[in-house]
Amino acid sequence: MQKDLRKFCNNQLLVSPSILAADFANLADNIAEVAQAGADMLHLDVMDGHFVPNISFGVPVIKAIRSKSDLLFDTHLMISHPLQYIEAFAKAGADHITFHLECDDDPIAVINKIRELGATVGISVKPATPFKKVKDLIPLCDMVLVMSVEPGFGGQSFMHEVLGKTKEIRDYITANKLATHLQIDGGIDGNTVEYAVKSGANIMVAGTAVFKHKLGMKEAIKELKCAEKDLYL
Repeated sequence: MQKDLRKFCNNQLLVSPSILAADFANLADNIAEVAQAGADMLHLDVMDGHFVPNISFGVPVIKAIRSKSDLLFDTHLMISHPLQYIEAFAKAGADHITFHLECDDDPIAVINKIRELGATVGISVKPATPFKKVKDLIPLCDMVLVMSVEPGFGGQSFMHEVLGKTKEIRDYITANKLATHLQIDGGIDGNTVEYAVKSGANIMVAGTAVFKHKLGMKEAIKELKCAEKDLYL
């Protein structure tokens, strides 16, 4: 049974740990531990080696871990042609599917296909893509994902220059009374999370900061959620 992103309010701070930073030799155990630590969903970074200069994992891994977790699978497709693969990811267990505005497929067609398959829809923008490019698509989506690093590799430094765009998106969501969530991904940790929430993001994607935290995953998620008091709405 698919989990529904829409059960969460877009004025609460949520944490979506990226398994890109997990120990793949012990993936099931890591996923169970991060769930116990308080993760709200699980971020699955799919890369095709074409849209971004890296290859991560695909349908077989998602299918394999689906039976190991009840968390919402927050699937981020960093691929050139999402239309070709959406159905496979949905059938493998992706509850939510985010694709990139900058991909080679028509965004309306991608949105319609995701909806047809029963998943919720997200649209992502790279750091250099301006607000005006995504503005008209926001009402059609359940989530907008702002990349705060160039997509492709984990462990990069947070790009503060995306904060203005993040605020523009949040202002648009608020002004139009939308239920759309605003996610941010890249360099999020206990230091940068404050900037992210003050600009209006409410879903934090964190990989290294959660799975590699020196005090453990539970402390990492607690540290991120402490920033909820600063959430800009």
